Amino acid sequence: MLKRVERFFRVRERGSTVRREAVAGVTTFLAMAYALFVVPAVLSETGMDKEAVFVATALAAFVGTMVMALYANMPIAQAPGMGLIAFFAYTVVLGMGIPWQTALAGVFASGLLFFLLTVTKVRETIIQAIPHELKMAVGAGIGLFIALIGLKNAGLVVIDPEAGLPKLGTIHEPRTLLAVFGLLVTAALLVRRVGGAVFYGMVATAAVGMLAGLIPVPKGLGDIVKPVPSIAPTLAKLDWPALLHPTPAFVFIVLTIFFVDFFDATGTIVAIAQQAGLMKNGKIEGGGRALISDAVATMVGAWLGTSTTTSYIESSAGVAAGGRTGLASVVTAGLFLLSLFFAPLLQIVTAEVTAPALIVVGVLMAGNLRHIDWSDLAVAVPAFLTVALMPFTFSIAIGIAAGFLAYPILKIVQGRGREVHPVLYGLAVVFVAYFIWLAR
Repeated sequence: MLKRVERFFRVRERGSTVRREAVAGVTTFLAMAYALFVVPAVLSETGMDKEAVFVATALAAFVGTMVMALYANMPIAQAPGMGLIAFFAYTVVLGMGIPWQTALAGVFASGLLFFLLTVTKVRETIIQAIPHELKMAVGAGIGLFIALIGLKNAGLVVIDPEAGLPKLGTIHEPRTLLAVFGLLVTAALLVRRVGGAVFYGMVATAAVGMLAGLIPVPKGLGDIVKPVPSIAPTLAKLDWPALLHPTPAFVFIVLTIFFVDFFDATGTIVAIAQQAGLMKNGKIEGGGRALISDAVATMVGAWLGTSTTTSYIESSAGVAAGGRTGLASVVTAGLFLLSLFFAPLLQIVTAEVTAPALIVVGVLMAGNLRHIDWSDLAVAVPAFLTVALMPFTFSIAIGIAAGFLAYPILKIVQGRGREVHPVLYGLAVVFVAYFIWLAR
């Protein structure tokens, strides 16, 4: 049996062992387990049932990671992405007033679009059409947006009711101090390059919160482990009519989710493949299958009741531990399935516990800023608009629309309009229509 597993996943061929793959799978799970608690915490603000979202998130991670393992044979795990849960909750549902059922339909449609474009090989054209600087700006802007949410949840940033502007919160408030403690611990673990730093930071914060009486202490095993909660409140609750009769807002939501997921997934898969030595002559072994796995995971996740499921860069922790094949992903998927029985822990993982995770994820995503050529203003201005408008307008969509609209205009003014891909001009028209719709 063991030899069959080795042959199926080509473990020895890739210079690994079953034991090493198992260790890598556990390492990846610990590095991204925070998603199990952060995703339900954020999506529950839209009115979605928190426990049902927890189950949907765990199942989506299990299915997505297992498909990646068996179909693509890649040491990459999947779960609902941090940037897109923020877009789903704060921009689409809370910002635009769109029901979460309709937003789930948008997630499903984006996954279907991703799947079709990957199968038909159109994805290469799209990747080449979008300037590298704009891709980096989108990632950095989402990072600042996520960090702002984390700072707000921590109580470090509040909105002045008179001026309507953000200001420093009451930093001596106990729950704010708990969040600051968690942030410092998580940052320290990251600096020390500890695998699973974000997850361990959440554990430490929750533990101190319980000792300080700020977080309820489990009274017994029943407060930690219990039968799997019902997924019925979110299962198959997609607004199917929205897919058949899409509004301009719905189309824009689908395109935004698609582009963010497309760039995020492609960048993650390329990075992990390079780290694992799976890129030969500029081509990724199983790269196309990995992207298809990502698209399938998004559609399945939407049907279950969670936001866009995508490949996690935290998989690099497992690769660093020796993971080279999909066997590592099988282990990670199994742990996500096992986590279904730990829903009671959602009561322990409060906003103060998840805030540090959101902030440090924002820090890591903001690192994309270093890849932007700030000396070329025709590039710098669109990139800055993308990055700045996301947190300042509390809308990922507006940031993307502004940047992608400004870029072709400034390139034309610069006399370099021919360098802009026709696809980007087409997107500019879509974004103009979006702003007209907003102004109506």
